[in-house]
Amino acid sequence: MLAGGGTAGHVNPLLAVADELSARHPGALLTVLGTAEGLEAELVPERGYPLVVVPKVPLPRRPTPDWLRLPGRLREAVDAAEHALEETEAQVVVGFGGYVSTPAYLAARRRGTPVVIHEQNARPGLANRLGARWASSVAVTFPGTQLAGAQVTGLPLRPEIADLIDERAVDAAGTRVRAAAELGLDPELPTVLVTGGSLGAVSVSSAVVGAAAELLAAGVQVLHLTGKGKAQAVRDQVRELSESGLAAGLAGRYQVREYLSRMQLALAVADLVVARAGAGTVSELAALGLPAVYVPLPIGNGEQRLNARPVVEAGGGVLVPDAELDPRWVVEQLLPLVADPSRLAEMGLAAAGVGVRDAAARVADLVEAAVPTQEATP
Repeated sequence: MLAGGGTAGHVNPLLAVADELSARHPGALLTVLGTAEGLEAELVPERGYPLVVVPKVPLPRRPTPDWLRLPGRLREAVDAAEHALEETEAQVVVGFGGYVSTPAYLAARRRGTPVVIHEQNARPGLANRLGARWASSVAVTFPGTQLAGAQVTGLPLRPEIADLIDERAVDAAGTRVRAAAELGLDPELPTVLVTGGSLGAVSVSSAVVGAAAELLAAGVQVLHLTGKGKAQAVRDQVRELSESGLAAGLAGRYQVREYLSRMQLALAVADLVVARAGAGTVSELAALGLPAVYVPLPIGNGEQRLNARPVVEAGGGVLVPDAELDPRWVVEQLLPLVADPSRLAEMGLAAAGVGVRDAAARVADLVEAAVPTQEATP
């Protein structure tokens, strides 16, 4: 039983481990425990795994009337999770955090079912902090994550990222040329990929497009993924730049899209990435050996800064606070970087040295080890 969901950050590693276990044990029954509201409700059935849903039990961050209803809601979710464990005869629970993991861990403890945990962020979430207290194994993405008995496995990668790593290892130049052709980009130009994830990052977008004239004049090509609903404002700025004459004839090298369903194409052509520092982003870029400018989300508990720390300290990335990223920073710091192929190559090697490419296999090893010997499947 694999438990986790809510966001792609929880679901993608879960599916990567499920795929690894399925490949090793074709006859095994792998069931995913999730909620009806999370992204898992869409992604898990698409991948072909059965999904069992339990009630979503968010923990209020401050005292509200919801606190009074919390015990009853949690009890209902734990009972539903325990029923799922009984129905599937689960030998082990593998949790990835998120709303569904807490009832899964509590149900597993009640039944005496072994638990394996994977924590994606440098700063662990509440569910995994709870489950780690009695887990058989605790896997973490980043060194220094404060969970008892943690083993660094890295973040299990999406299949398309793992495939891109393999393709680049065989024919990096050809992979780049093919990806550029599909995107309508020039494979010969130094290329900056700007992305804020599916939700976008307005401050990052504003800083980079504000330096578009200088980037284009220096011969740089930009692929800017704005996030849904945010592309038009950036397109308008690029068009105004072209019409003003500051980038006459060059605006075609600044490509603006809301998002890419095949993100691996953008990563295949990028020389430098400007992005937030979510665990998935940092892990994928490091595994690919891509240098990056990381701009941690300025809200929350500071986990994104911690996520980026290992690769930045190794020399594979640059960390810039959101408040300091502006067009001037892009011109004075980013532009010299993207214009220096030797430095980019050094950063790429440093990032690759930190990146983990076999994390799904490492987590699967822990899952196999947790299955009681007398019940182990062949």
